[in-house]
Amino acid sequence: MKSISLFVDNGTYLTKVHPFTKLMYIAAAISIPLITGKLWMFGVFIAVSLCVLASGKILKKTFPLIAFSFTILLTIFLIHGLFNQRNENVLFLIGGLKFYREGTLYALHIGLNILNMLLSFAVFVLSTKPSEFVDELEKRGFSPRFGYIVTSVFQIIPQMMGTMDAQRSRGLETEGNLRTRAKAFLPLISPVVMSSLINTRERAIALEVRGFGAGKKKTWLSDRKRHKGDQEITILLGLCILAAIAWRIVVCLR
Repeated sequence: MKSISLFVDNGTYLTKVHPFTKLMYIAAAISIPLITGKLWMFGVFIAVSLCVLASGKILKKTFPLIAFSFTILLTIFLIHGLFNQRNENVLFLIGGLKFYREGTLYALHIGLNILNMLLSFAVFVLSTKPSEFVDELEKRGFSPRFGYIVTSVFQIIPQMMGTMDAQRSRGLETEGNLRTRAKAFLPLISPVVMSSLINTRERAIALEVRGFGAGKKKTWLSDRKRHKGDQEITILLGLCILAAIAWRIVVCLR
């Protein structure tokens, strides 16, 4: 049976990296550019994420995500480039539209931040098996209920994609202009809601049968230990975050 997740099991090194190491990368990729406030730092982590995705042979899986984000980014650039309240200096003209320097830079900051977050999370989601991640959380003392919530979050997008494919096979037009997509909204959302309710009931019964709330200490079939490389990368990323915080404090005190 095919797993309902975005995880790509291609046997590369990235799938063997410990989930907590990849979580630490997400923390570093998001926090360091925000702490330093430098635009070029967003570019550095975007480039790193792209290289990691390419070396893990999962870069193609991110193309739809990047394409979708560009729609949002274009909207942000239009709004802030034209109408930001701090706009003063004209940067360039397109037809009769004036794009201002202040709004464009602000939109660039937001856009790079969004793209950076999407790619860093893609590194984690596409290379991490949800069940292994949940197991590691529970081994560290997290509640099984929290693990169940995490698993459910991982399965939301694949379930919606499956519903869209099923509706397309029945002849529903889901692509095209805004009017066409609006017509497809109700036929898409209704099966999603109904299937979610049915799945919730079935999972509740299945979890109860498996002793989900038994309160007994679990035993594990396999123990995934963190390799030396995982520890070194985690320490290095942690030091980078601390260095960014220290640099920011020094700058603020000047």
